[in-house]
Amino acid sequence: MTTDERAEKAASYKTSGQCNCCQAVTKAFADTVAVDEETLRAISSGFMAGMGCMEATCGALIGANMIAGLRTAGNGTAKVSRELLAKFKEKSGATICRELKGVGTGKVLCECDDCVRNAVRSLEELLPSS
Repeated sequence: MTTDERAEKAASYKTSGQCNCCQAVTKAFADTVAVDEETLRAISSGFMAGMGCMEATCGALIGANMIAGLRTAGNGTAKVSRELLAKFKEKSGATICRELKGVGTGKVLCECDDCVRNAVRSLEELLPSS
């Protein structure tokens, strides 16, 4: 699967309403880790709307970090996480959900579907799945 295909797959999970941003990203990478989709969906369920609806760190970014942790198994995970955050911020404009959604400013930096795509693309740039 290409990066664009994986990004669109994740976005479709989000737009269908079956997944929050974090779940959409983790589910799109289910074929790259030794964890089944149901477990990924369960562990990522509380990270919606900026972690528990508190408008903090973007759920899509959290999901990408979860997959990075599974794929690196602790070997260089911190470095990958820092690089992932930087790539995501460059693509999306911020890492905090409320800032991305323009809460308080009225200026949307990145729509949720695009944040999901950006999280997938950022992770694929660092840890290609194919």
